[in-house]
Amino acid sequence: MGISNKIILVGNPNVGKSVIFGLLTNKYVTVSNYPGTTVEISYGDMLLEGKKYLIVDTPGVNSLVPMSEDEKVTRDIFLKERPFTVVQVADTKNIRRSLLITLQIAEMGLPLILVLNMEDEARDRGIIIDINQLKTLMGVEAVSTIAPQRKGLKDIKAAIPTPAIPTIKIKYLPIIEEYIGKITALLPQFSVSRRALSVMILSDDESLKEWLITNLNPKAIKEIEILRDDCQSKVKEPISLLINQRRLDIADEITAKVFKKIPAEGGKLLSFIGRISMHPLWGIPLLLLVLYGLYAFVGIFGAGTLVNFFEKIIFGRYVNPMITKVVQLIIPVGLIQQMLIGEYGLFTVALTYAIAIILPITATFFIAFAILEDSGYLPRLAIMSNRVFNIMGLNGKAVLPMVLGLGCGTMAVMTSRILETKRERLIITFLLALAVPCSAQLGVILGMLGALSFKATLVWSGTVMGTLLFSGYLASKVIRGEKTEFFLEIPPIRKPNLMNILVKTLGRIEWYLKEAVPLFILGTFILFALHKFNFLNTLEAIASPVVVSLLGLPEKTTESFILGFLRRDYGAAGLFAMAEKGMLTPVQSVVSLVTITLFIPCLANFFMIIKERGIKTALSIIAIVFPAAFLGGGILNWILRTFNVTF
Repeated sequence: MGISNKIILVGNPNVGKSVIFGLLTNKYVTVSNYPGTTVEISYGDMLLEGKKYLIVDTPGVNSLVPMSEDEKVTRDIFLKERPFTVVQVADTKNIRRSLLITLQIAEMGLPLILVLNMEDEARDRGIIIDINQLKTLMGVEAVSTIAPQRKGLKDIKAAIPTPAIPTIKIKYLPIIEEYIGKITALLPQFSVSRRALSVMILSDDESLKEWLITNLNPKAIKEIEILRDDCQSKVKEPISLLINQRRLDIADEITAKVFKKIPAEGGKLLSFIGRISMHPLWGIPLLLLVLYGLYAFVGIFGAGTLVNFFEKIIFGRYVNPMITKVVQLIIPVGLIQQMLIGEYGLFTVALTYAIAIILPITATFFIAFAILEDSGYLPRLAIMSNRVFNIMGLNGKAVLPMVLGLGCGTMAVMTSRILETKRERLIITFLLALAVPCSAQLGVILGMLGALSFKATLVWSGTVMGTLLFSGYLASKVIRGEKTEFFLEIPPIRKPNLMNILVKTLGRIEWYLKEAVPLFILGTFILFALHKFNFLNTLEAIASPVVVSLLGLPEKTTESFILGFLRRDYGAAGLFAMAEKGMLTPVQSVVSLVTITLFIPCLANFFMIIKERGIKTALSIIAIVFPAAFLGGGILNWILRTFNVTF
């Protein structure tokens, strides 16, 4: 299919863009990283009036002047090739914010269809947009939609074959317009208008440097830089600020002409919940209620009921016995048989772990996460936790990968892409590896602590949280780089939509099956190889003295720590079994649980860190986390025994 049939889907975060993408493409969807980045782009085919289109779903952005890798990827897609049309999904409740992107697309001279989504939520808040007036002002087709109800979907499809280039024009200060003309004269024709490129250059967009070097000769680049500096010298304020302010002024003018406020239709209870969710005092009980609900659904139902059903019944009674019989029939004896169905078999261990144990937990977490996301609570949680994360050199956005890390650390590492700077992504990756237990491990740990006392739970959680804050504080001082300001759009609290939850959950499960499961298989194979070469026994012999002398634990617990590298919950489960048999005292139980919580991430998480941050960073994190876990456990062991603490 040719480039002329490509449709680019853009929009701010949380405007329902992915839902519309799913409705347009149905099941013909693929996900891959944008070349040269770790940002994922979704592609899907759509057949319309006998013509095939490729729809590209880009990351949510707030501007096409990049402030993050996501925004740079979206902007670069436009620079790379001219699409057949751009479909911008906007939030009807916040039309002004969306118009900032609309104006930038208009300046690029690209065909555009404007989709005003969430019409029902806007109406509930008493907001009406004069869509006909908006069409006239922008010079493009505008469609009102309620994506989960499929309302407006036919109108989008009807508009796609005949898109229009926006007619609205932006006029800047005369001195800026003068230099826009001078720079435009030095630029050849590209996929976007030369005027738009000139405005980007005058805005001193650092992310454009590589693109300019690739597409222009050194002489032209030098002349352009001189013109940009000359223009800046003739105005007092940064040109980028003047350009953005002019766009804001035009967005305000358009909003004033199309925006109408009427009495709200309802939503008083949701508005009340929305207000208290960010209150510094009343927001805490609501947060505790949410966390309890998350634990009950994921930790008890997912990690308990569902895992027992899939592991013991589906896989234990049917799948694994069947696979074992088939493999034994085809391969009676030998190394290959052991690799497939042995103690570290790819079928009996890797797939059982990935599908029967981790998938039910991650699936329930994905559902819970989608509910929190679709309800509008997550941004409020980010605001509530912003001060705490500032201690660790982060902002409130970091709560999102942290919360996701309680479901699956492997996916949480990938989700850290939402943070703007490399420094922030590195800090959060380190903290996820150090002190955030996945739900599978957390379920086992809490079960073991529950058999002790509430005091034991407080000691464990206090030690882990203290380590998290202290390590984050040190990391923020050691890791260099800029710290970004905390800006976050706060959507209204709304009743989660079943279709939205389903689409998001299925998309994340698809990611898990494609990205994480192969890592479990690879990790199991490596463990099998280490076992065959007797390297695991060597590791036990090396680590045992530290475990016994520093942590005060029985030598057998070494086995649980080694197994914890492959599967964190299995490591905790090994400790649980020892405690049940009376092989661990209450003090030893708490020390061992703190140590294994702080222990190095599982093998799948380790491979994801390599994929996202590189092998050097991954090994550096392991080199810090490994001794930190044993040092933390050793200090706790000394304190408990010195002060004769009992549980």
